[in-house]
Parts: sequence; C-alpha cells; structure tokens
Amino acid sequence: MPITLYDLAGVDPALRFSPRCWRTKFALAHKGLDAETVPWRFREAANLPQPNQGRVPVICDGEQVVHDSWTIAEYLEDAYPDLPSLFAGSGGRAHARFVNEWTEAVLLPSILPMIVVDLFQSVDSEDQPYFRANREARLGKTLEAAQADRELRLPSFNVMLSPLRATLSNQLWLGGAKPSYADHVVAAALMWPSCVSRFSLLPADGPIFDWWQRVQFLYDSLAGNAVRSRSA
Repeated sequence: MPITLYDLAGVDPALRFSPRCWRTKFALAHKGLDAETVPWRFREAANLPQPNQGRVPVICDGEQVVHDSWTIAEYLEDAYPDLPSLFAGSGGRAHARFVNEWTEAVLLPSILPMIVVDLFQSVDSEDQPYFRANREARLGKTLEAAQADRELRLPSFNVMLSPLRATLSNQLWLGGAKPSYADHVVAAALMWPSCVSRFSLLPADGPIFDWWQRVQFLYDSLAGNAVRSRSA
C-alpha cells in the first residue's frame, strides 16, 4: 500500500511548489517508496489526518500519521532502514539537520521576498486573502513592496550562497559522493521559485548551477519534469 502525501497545490492542482513538501517528495523518491499525493490548500486544514500542525507535508503510512518535513525524513529513515539511507549515519543526520536549520533561518527567508507576488499569483484564488494577510504580516510590508527591485538584491543573495558554493566546489553533493537529505533540503528551497516564478535566482554557471543541473535528473527527473512543465 503506497504512502499518502498531502501536498500543497496552487490554482492549478498540478502546481506543487511548497519547499517543505518537496523535501518529503525527494526523501520518498530517494528511499524508492511509492506515494500517492493528495492536493491540499491553505484553507483545508480540517481535511488533514490527525495529528497535524494545520499545514503540510503530512504523510499517512498505513495507520501511522507523520507531519513536519524533518520528522517525516527521520521517520522514513528509521521505518525503512533497509532502503537507501537519507543520512548515511548519525554524522550525516546531524549534518542534514544543520542544513535544514540554515535553510529555514536563512535561505527560505531570503528567497520569499523575491518571489512573493509570483507566489500570490500561483495560489488558489480562495487562498489568496489568507496568503496576502499572512505574508504581509510576516514581511512587514505589502507583497508588491517586498518584491520590488528584486534584481538589486541578487548580488547580496549570491554572497549569502557562498558557503554552498564553496562546498560544491569541492564535492559533487552536499552529502559528499552521493546526494543526501541535505541536498534535498536545499534543492527543495530552489524548487519553490522554479515552480512559481520565471525570475532566475542563480547565475547560469558555477558549482551551484552545476549541482542544480544534476538535481534535475535525480529520481527519474522528478525535479526536472516539474521545472520543465512550468517553463513550457
């Protein structure tokens, strides 16, 4: 019986852009686990299986309900130890935890203002009032003001990526010789703008770009197919 994943959907039910849900999709694919996705929208908190935090991702694995992308990753690793490892040991788990926290504290907040109007236009119309009120409170300004002059912020954004660039200059993946959950977390953050915006955050060359190209072909081009469908 496949795992069920509740996955944030946009105005187009096929548009799936949540970075936290993408972490879980990458993790499931890495493990080789079949999953059925249920499109979910912000207003549908009551439709999620219990227990939950009122947001996605949430998975159902038989009778087991797990929420929160990090908790889901740990659950999949521990529940399916004979399948390919997400962490490659306790050290890899600790490393991925650091990358997860850095992404939450630094990377995602840096991306959000540069795509927030694009995001607003991508969510379902009935979700838009909630989205605008919630994100404007978070940003302390209107969505339009937050996204204005985003081109001017690209140089500082790319400076912020310097540790990532330096790491990928010396190894193919954040996990080392093979992709790990650390790669999934950062790749999921970049799927966010890739799925909703035509604004390019990354330079078209260099180690991060090369890594991003490799990500596109992982797991039968899971990411690449989503990005190409958005670009078509």
